[in-house]
Amino acid sequence: MRILICDDDSSITSVLSQLITTYFGKKKTKCPEIVSFDNGESLLSDKGDKDIVFLDVEMPGFDGIYVGNKLKQQNESVIIFIVTSFIEYLDAAMRFHVFRYLSKPIDKQRLFQNLDDALELYTSLNRLVAIETKSGVARISTDEIIYIEAKGRNVTLHTNSADYESTQTLQFWINALPKSSFFQSHRSFIVNLAKVTHFDHELIYLCDDQFTAYLTRRKFTEFKNAYLLFMESKR
Repeated sequence: MRILICDDDSSITSVLSQLITTYFGKKKTKCPEIVSFDNGESLLSDKGDKDIVFLDVEMPGFDGIYVGNKLKQQNESVIIFIVTSFIEYLDAAMRFHVFRYLSKPIDKQRLFQNLDDALELYTSLNRLVAIETKSGVARISTDEIIYIEAKGRNVTLHTNSADYESTQTLQFWINALPKSSFFQSHRSFIVNLAKVTHFDHELIYLCDDQFTAYLTRRKFTEFKNAYLLFMESKR
């Protein structure tokens, strides 16, 4: 994991870095790499992983809203904190599903509580699963799964890069996948809530309408509530 901090005020990057280090120390776990930037251009040109990012809004050059949008376009799973004194940027930040909005000066306890939530989300998004197929075993991140479809005894995992014919049952995948981000919408379908574009009483549209999955009418309300809860957890 890498944590990036971007603020043109060096005192803020220093305080955040120290608080994050303290947080992991209290957790008695190894602190991840923390990298600081004083402008958005430098952060965007960074070639390393961007797992959790703390962004100031008002910076010379690219502002935090622009940088946040670019980061989400590159990787929809990046967890973004907006750190600013200006509450008027909240609506703009929410458009790209910022994870949390932190006010300056940084409140230590609020930061620590939000880091708890961020790590829980990071773990669920980056959890690895082993797919058993007739030709071998493939290991992928759960975040790569778009949806799972069962046709008779055949179970197919549709992912960002390929389709896998799993020898494991649909029930296996219901139990194996994190319930906070996956939902069985139909007896033959499990969908990744992070990939949902929109839905009606019969169909769920995924990945900008590239894929569809069935939604049982009796599960519509349950699915809607699960989806809204999932979206709220990403704010």
